[in-house]
Amino acid sequence: MEIAALAALTLLLGALVILVALAVGRRKEEIREETEQAAEFAAEASAVKGSQSKKQKQEKQRGRKDKPTQHTFSHLLLAASLKGHSGNVTCLDFSSNGKYLASCADDRTVRIWSTKDFLDREHKCLRANVELDHATLVRFSPDSRAFITWLANGDCIRIFKMTKKDDGSMSFKAAPEDFPQKHKATILNIGIAETGKFIMSASTDTCINIWDLKGELLASINTNQITNSYAAISPCGRFVASCGFTPDVKVWEVCFGKGGDFREVVRAFDLKGHSAGVHAFAFSNDSRRMVSVSKDGTWKLWNTDVEYKKQQDPYLLKTIPCSSSEGSRVALSPDGRVVAVSDGCNVAMYDAASGKLEEELHGVHSVEITDLRFDINGRFLVCSGDKAIRVFHNAPGYRAAIKDMQDMLKKAQNEAMKQRLQQQIKEAQSALDAVLAAPSN
Repeated sequence: MEIAALAALTLLLGALVILVALAVGRRKEEIREETEQAAEFAAEASAVKGSQSKKQKQEKQRGRKDKPTQHTFSHLLLAASLKGHSGNVTCLDFSSNGKYLASCADDRTVRIWSTKDFLDREHKCLRANVELDHATLVRFSPDSRAFITWLANGDCIRIFKMTKKDDGSMSFKAAPEDFPQKHKATILNIGIAETGKFIMSASTDTCINIWDLKGELLASINTNQITNSYAAISPCGRFVASCGFTPDVKVWEVCFGKGGDFREVVRAFDLKGHSAGVHAFAFSNDSRRMVSVSKDGTWKLWNTDVEYKKQQDPYLLKTIPCSSSEGSRVALSPDGRVVAVSDGCNVAMYDAASGKLEEELHGVHSVEITDLRFDINGRFLVCSGDKAIRVFHNAPGYRAAIKDMQDMLKKAQNEAMKQRLQQQIKEAQSALDAVLAAPSN
């Protein structure tokens, strides 16, 4: 009997313990739910408060422009995106020594980038401020110790000297006086001859002005092209060329005496063959090749290594269909092996010898491309448009060089020449493989 009573008591106590445990668990659950509910109310209150605060800030900032989202771009051949400008970049130029890239933008600065940093993770630059104005164009001097700019509001050329300080940093000093205002229309381009003998400025009407380095006007050229679309000085420093509404490219020689005194500007030769106006043109580094891109939907490659004084005309080497539009730019690699053409926000790269389309780069910038050029060694192609500068590996250049060396190897009879070519092919192929294997930036 006692055993039965003890068992009943034990069962009762066990039931009570279970009931207490259930009650405690339920209370904990209620407390947790209450806590979560309180947290949700607090979050909602904070969100409402934040929203009201945000609305107040928006009301205060009403009238201000919304900050645009940054354009993102990636590609296998993208070596770097140089970011530092707070405004859209309008012009680029490499120094003759290959060490620097200059860029200008509507943020009132000119920036100088080190080309040796292109493949690094960080890209530092030096900044030159353009006081009370901004530069639309920039060009290095032949000695890479100065650069010239075209001032948007001043409508004139301003020279900046680059000086190294004792601590190794660089300082920039504007010349005491700007060049006089002579153009009546919007400026297309400026340049300094590699000889250091003259400066050129060209406008959208039909005017090209030739200046000495002190700002004295030496000559004015009327291109007779109805309107100019582009103009430039040849890398050799002898010629000035222009293109525009008419279907040709006109080239003049700027002549100097033995003592360095200016003589005259004479017509040298024309590039004739397009069926519509020409957007732009470019020279190879030795000025023996030129490429032009036209409204007729083609680019043409020319041999300009001619004796024009003996009435010899340039030879047309290639005509290749391409996409182009108003404002298109064209670049020819220094060795003449690769042609690059911009069309709006896109870039196409071609093998110059075969005309084969090698690369298509779509949506490189968020706006129309403003400048396009190869570095002096032909390793990189750079372009500008928005706030970033895109730097691409010139993979088509590597491929073209390898093909040329392979053709030379087949014809080589000297054993030493064969070994040298084999080594060069191996190095070029290794460099190309490294480019294609590297992650895009």
